[in-house]
Amino acid sequence: MKKVIVVLAALVLVSGKAWSSEPEWQEVSRGIVNVRSVLVSPDNPKVIYAGADKGVFRTEDAGNTWRNILSVRGDSRAVNYLIFDAQNKNALYAATGNGLYFSENAGQRWNRIFKGKNSFENECVFVTIIPQGMYLGTKSGLFVSKDRGRSWYKEAGKLGASRIFNISVVYKEPEQLYVSCSDGVFKTVDSGMTWERIFIAHPVENGLEQEEETEDRDEDERHSEIRYVAIDPQSPDNLYLATSRGVYKSKNRGAGWELLSEYGLLSRDTQFLLFSDKSSGFYAMSKSGVFMYKDDAWRELSFNLASGSINFLLLDKDMNLYACSDKGLFKTSLSYTSSFEVPDIISGYSNGEPGIEEVQKQAIKYAEVEPSKIINWRKQAQKKAIFPKVSMGLERNTGDLWHWEGGSTTKDCDDTLRRGRDTLDWDVTLSWDLSELVWNSDQTSIDTRSRLMVQLRDDILDEVNKTYFERIRVKMEMDSLQIEDRKKRFEKELRVRELTASLDALTGGYFSSHTR
Repeated sequence: MKKVIVVLAALVLVSGKAWSSEPEWQEVSRGIVNVRSVLVSPDNPKVIYAGADKGVFRTEDAGNTWRNILSVRGDSRAVNYLIFDAQNKNALYAATGNGLYFSENAGQRWNRIFKGKNSFENECVFVTIIPQGMYLGTKSGLFVSKDRGRSWYKEAGKLGASRIFNISVVYKEPEQLYVSCSDGVFKTVDSGMTWERIFIAHPVENGLEQEEETEDRDEDERHSEIRYVAIDPQSPDNLYLATSRGVYKSKNRGAGWELLSEYGLLSRDTQFLLFSDKSSGFYAMSKSGVFMYKDDAWRELSFNLASGSINFLLLDKDMNLYACSDKGLFKTSLSYTSSFEVPDIISGYSNGEPGIEEVQKQAIKYAEVEPSKIINWRKQAQKKAIFPKVSMGLERNTGDLWHWEGGSTTKDCDDTLRRGRDTLDWDVTLSWDLSELVWNSDQTSIDTRSRLMVQLRDDILDEVNKTYFERIRVKMEMDSLQIEDRKKRFEKELRVRELTASLDALTGGYFSSHTR
């Protein structure tokens, strides 16, 4: 009984460590719901503007108290986007469902400076201000003003007929604008005189997985994979595109695109991208939550975020991340994420035991299927032609006859040939086959053995991987059992010992001897 309690306590400690390292979100909107956009003053982070479905709200004490500074009239009153004028910090723009509003005194008084001809043109979703003019994205095309909103004209072609999602700007020379819309991504380097489409949207076909995920969206967005285009401020040549198929990256201003890794991303349908000058990674919003992309992997930041659908993200200069959702405005601090390591709960079950890499190496060594074995064979085969073939000959010579001249004619055996003593003949021969310096016939045999060894090594590693992780899985299942389930616990413990014995058989007893 005590043994089981200790194991469960260890599990709680491991899990507690993982939970405590997650970002803690706090609700700062004080009852304001359906928040669609947020804006933090660059001079005072306590001054926050929130765009909701009923207007614009402002707080001067970091969310303790709010007051309504703009109430939008009409059927569609939602505030979709808020932005400051970079040249005038008191100039505030609000893109709403009933036109574009402007305030020159930080929200004290407002004027509507754009109204569309119909409800689709009237639905403003994004606006950006550059020295050459203003660009306004609506549900029915892109509008441009060169005189600070006094007059507007609509872009021709697809940009004037598509739903606009967002606009990103590179302010260095030459100034570049990137517009994402339902027909693709467009680029201009001459203030809109000419546009180039750098990404073509592929419609989502009926019956596909994405169709179910986007059924609650507008018609144009549902039938387009484009969501949001963003620029890396640290490397302006790098573009990132959020789509229903994942996140694409271009290293050459849109000339070519590659799909980023989906590891850790629960849903491929990413809807928003956010970059920061203080972070090496970037942030994304999907239907399933908020994620950070770093080191070719995604890590979720919204485990503790008690919200429904998320509409918008913003990061202030103090690395505070704001999430706008249907349940309000939430805030968390990300100042620690640069040095954060993703917690590994599984490592708690293999603590004090050899890791999978060590077990694999020992299994390969025990089975004598190391890759170095084949490499040594090839080197030795190449050196074979340098060494000569040595042959030796040795034979007994019994054909010598000796003639003995006694000097007398009266004795027997005088002047007769008599057989002499045997002699030994020997020789040594050295020979080289220099053609083997070019090609050695043993290489063919080595190639065959190499293929067989690779197959054997793969089989051994596959068996080691299955056994190793099955053992961890059984240990986790054992911890989830109730204390009174003695029979099931006995079966799990027996299974753990069986798997341990299998690992010992594969490694020559290495696993148990190196387990503390």
